[in-house]
Amino acid sequence: MGQDYLQRCCPLPMAFRDVNARRHIGLQQLSSLASTGRTFLGPMKSHKFIVDEITNQSTLICSAVRLIESLDLTSAAGQLLNETIQAQNKEFKTGMSTLLFLVGAWSNAVMECLQQNVPVPAIVSVMSEGLNSCCERVQCLQIPINDVKKELCSSRVRPKASESKTGQVGCDGLTDPWDLLCFQRDISATEDVIPINSSSHQGDDCNFNKVLVSPLAGFDSVASVVKAVGDTSSSVLSGSGDTASSCITRKLTHSRHFSTLGKSSFSSQQGNFQGYLSAPSAGLCGCCGLGRLATALSHGNQTSMKLLQSIAAYQQERAECSGSSQINIAEIVTCCVLGLPEGYSCVSPGFVTLVSPEQATVIKHFADKPLRILLMDGDLTEQYRHLGFNRPRNVRTILEHPNPQGGNAGDVWLSRMSDILMSFEVNLVLVKGNVCKNLMERCISSRILVIGCVARDVLCAFEAATGAQAVTYLRQLNASCVGNGAWAELWEASDGRAVDLGELVPARISAGGLALLTAVLTTALPCRAQLLKDQFWTLLCRLHHALKDGKVFPGGGAVELLCLSHIQALAEQPGRPGSNKAVRELPSPWLAEYKPVVLQALASGWKQYLSVVLCNTAKASSELEADALVDHHLQKAAACGSPSAYILEEFRRGGVFRGGCETFPNQVTDSKVCDNVAAKTEAWRRALDLVLLVLQTDAEIITGSRRNQILNSPVSSEFMFL
Repeated sequence: MGQDYLQRCCPLPMAFRDVNARRHIGLQQLSSLASTGRTFLGPMKSHKFIVDEITNQSTLICSAVRLIESLDLTSAAGQLLNETIQAQNKEFKTGMSTLLFLVGAWSNAVMECLQQNVPVPAIVSVMSEGLNSCCERVQCLQIPINDVKKELCSSRVRPKASESKTGQVGCDGLTDPWDLLCFQRDISATEDVIPINSSSHQGDDCNFNKVLVSPLAGFDSVASVVKAVGDTSSSVLSGSGDTASSCITRKLTHSRHFSTLGKSSFSSQQGNFQGYLSAPSAGLCGCCGLGRLATALSHGNQTSMKLLQSIAAYQQERAECSGSSQINIAEIVTCCVLGLPEGYSCVSPGFVTLVSPEQATVIKHFADKPLRILLMDGDLTEQYRHLGFNRPRNVRTILEHPNPQGGNAGDVWLSRMSDILMSFEVNLVLVKGNVCKNLMERCISSRILVIGCVARDVLCAFEAATGAQAVTYLRQLNASCVGNGAWAELWEASDGRAVDLGELVPARISAGGLALLTAVLTTALPCRAQLLKDQFWTLLCRLHHALKDGKVFPGGGAVELLCLSHIQALAEQPGRPGSNKAVRELPSPWLAEYKPVVLQALASGWKQYLSVVLCNTAKASSELEADALVDHHLQKAAACGSPSAYILEEFRRGGVFRGGCETFPNQVTDSKVCDNVAAKTEAWRRALDLVLLVLQTDAEIITGSRRNQILNSPVSSEFMFL
């Protein structure tokens, strides 16, 4: 791989292969690229500005995905790194910064092993088994979701009576981490019952505002919703936990223990109760379980956390009817509105999108009018053909749309499409792909609202709510494909005024029973728009995967500290790091000589990870101080006899790492931080797999004119004749 090029095709005996361990260019490239994302590690991220050389516009980022997309990845190793990060982002949308950092740390560790003449098979086998052993070891730190939703902040630690004190590496006797933590809850407020009429004709928009907005939502209000103890219906809060083990039998939507809910403004549309919800306070859903879980997964991102709490409260109400206990990402979209302060960010029922001023004029004409809606599953252009369409073979198309009258074929197509829309009295068209500009202008003049680039999930939501059937081409349209019951209006900010920002105007499209929410992200700085969107989706996917996994990891470096402790203990043992057949078949001198070196190299990646997190969170003023603090915790964990118990105790007290530099204030929130289980472990595996892949294929085949130059150069001994 490496530079990975062939200058000229020559017979194979004329080629040379670079096998010098000191010249692994691919590993060096991985290390160099990964170092650019060092500041993205940890909850307190340092942002970067990315400048477009063509437009000279800058964008603020704090994501490894946006960083890699902005780099000039001309090398093969860089392309592999990009594909690995994109795969992690597509599946989890979290863990990319961890993946990027560990790629760099383990690339350096592997190069150090090569400098010590460690054979490549030994590096691959021992590192792979070492990571597998870590993934098995950290399973004891997994926290059930139900326990997190009950109470994340415990009052005391109670070790298990059967906990092992021998300090064995394979297992320290801790099978259930939350047996150490005693959850207690003290609700002294008198609670009143407020019935909720879930069968209201207002639909989901009404339920959305009914759950989150109440006249009794003041600080002194004690309003709540009490669920019967015997009610076993599934909901977002109940999850899949055991009823007998649950210590919470009541759900609170409002209580005097929590802060005041922000005001919301409402608008009336066709007799339906429509409203826009401003971001609630941080404690809104604290008693509802998901709010506490969202807080733990937010890593200090207050804005996204408040929006997610609003979404969780709305979907919680829907879950009581549907029986689902998951966050449905398909029902959530985002819209970035520029020109407003970030405090105006809110969650709005329906589909909020940006339209042109001409389209906004059409929307104003639609005020208080029901719309007939059409859904297009493709582009609305003359040349569009659906995926899989193949033209007939051996046929040459002279003119695709013959016009006997001698007019322009494009004008004929525009006229036909306009006539079709008007014949079926279509008022609103949602198109998945692009829309022909000329057709858009004709539709506006005919007072037909056409919106392009609509996500497929949005089309599905409108299809279920209005009865419309998506078509690929307008020629397929018939009366049964047109839906009814939609409406459109200009989006209103939290102060009740419609927003008119000039070039693009936010508009809201909805329908009765539409299961769709839009997170409206407002900012006065255009460079922050993508940043806010990425942060919101990251937190949303964290919560989604946490509910999907049914468990989380304690954050703040707890899991990585246990991995580091475990690997260092393995390196000191005479046995093998795992039961892999490839490792067992290695000659015994290899294991005795290389296993400690390779395992220490693997452990160095965890240690660098922890040190950088400490520095980024201002808990250490330098990497030297951070390393000393990590060593201090490793010694205390080893002296405890049960590293898992020690780590959980430190996590309960506010994080694995306490103390550090006194010069800088602790900027991390007091709330406990949690991480996703599957996303974190998969990021580890992908990082190591990428490093080992580049290690095993990092060779440069050189042919052509450079052969003679290398033969006559001083570095000719570094090459092998093939």
